[in-house]
Amino acid sequence: MEPVKDRVIKVTFNADVHASLHWNFRPQQSEIYLVPGETALAFYKAKNSTDKPVIGISTYNVIPYEAGQYFNKIQCFCFEEQRLNPHEEVDMPVFFYIDPEFAEDPRMGGVENIMLSYTFFEAKEGHKLPVPGYN
Repeated sequence: MEPVKDRVIKVTFNADVHASLHWNFRPQQSEIYLVPGETALAFYKAKNSTDKPVIGISTYNVIPYEAGQYFNKIQCFCFEEQRLNPHEEVDMPVFFYIDPEFAEDPRMGGVENIMLSYTFFEAKEGHKLPVPGYN
């Protein structure tokens, strides 16, 4: 994979938590600059603010939507249950890259910023993770 040195992209990070989950969840950096074909490591921090163990599970999305096909996560905490003990705080890494083909796609010509956004939900027995667009 050859980095595209003349195409710098700003990746920003967002974190949300569903109202039923009493966690503090936030990115540890607000943005990273990288070029397509270059790997990057970002961290999120999650803390269970309750007095009981809680299991959470996250979904993610990439904005703009069209850039999502070029956003590749090598390591991520999404879609895996995360169990946090009472008042436990953990770092959650995301290791990723933007495919070099991003720079060749004319639809991505004006895209200089990409947002990676995660939402955590409480994982409960018998409940399914909400999937946008499906009932």
